[in-house]
Amino acid sequence: AELDAINEVLSALDRLARVRKRRGRPPLLALGETEEESTPKRRAFSDDTKKKMAAAQKKRWANFRKQKEAPKASK
Repeated sequence: AELDAINEVLSALDRLARVRKRRGRPPLLALGETEEESTPKRRAFSDDTKKKMAAAQKKRWANFRKQKEAPKASK
């Protein structure tokens, strides 16, 4: 029985030695996490904040377009 147990352990070690090691982060299931636990929580913005952010971005794009067109007008 001891010889069988030793042979099992040796065969398991042999299999592990043949497996090529992966580089990088291990898969989620190997870590014991679920997909929901591993994803970072996103911050919820209020509707007013979203509107302010959208208005500010539109203003930035308008300034960008204005600066882009200015060199063409001077030629």
